[in-house]
Amino acid sequence: MTTTRDSETRYSEAVIAADPTVPAIHITRDFAATPAQLFRAHTDPKIFARWIGPRSIDTEIVEWDARNGGSWRYLARREGVEEGFRGCFHTLREDRLVQTFTWEGMPDEVALETMTFEDLGDGRTRLHAFSLCDSFEGRDAWLSSGMAGGVNEGYAELDALLAEGAL
Repeated sequence: MTTTRDSETRYSEAVIAADPTVPAIHITRDFAATPAQLFRAHTDPKIFARWIGPRSIDTEIVEWDARNGGSWRYLARREGVEEGFRGCFHTLREDRLVQTFTWEGMPDEVALETMTFEDLGDGRTRLHAFSLCDSFEGRDAWLSSGMAGGVNEGYAELDALLAEGAL
């Protein structure tokens, strides 16, 4: 995905789009944060657990080794149901994060995720996320799972953490 700077447009909610040519998902979202703060929100396990996913889940970090070649795993619990998610960190830089992502409910569907943190120059950063899925069916299952609600609720929680100075 090519990132272009558009300082006029603001994305206060995540824009989630399915790529029509490859099994991929694009997410764009702006934050009142620096790239370093967004990077930390995605790599510090204590902070990550506070904002990821819908408000209705409780997140437990099981494994978290945020380094090039490190791995991660967390459990999300809601109403007696436990879901596992895991992956490996491939590239960690303040402006870029590359990792794999697997929902353990669909263990054969592994996504390669690239997140870039674009400094907009006004105390705001635009997150660009690109998730390349194994199949169109897997991608479409994610999109129809309520993913948009969880992403937006999680990002709203991240907004609150940023506003209270937790990062």
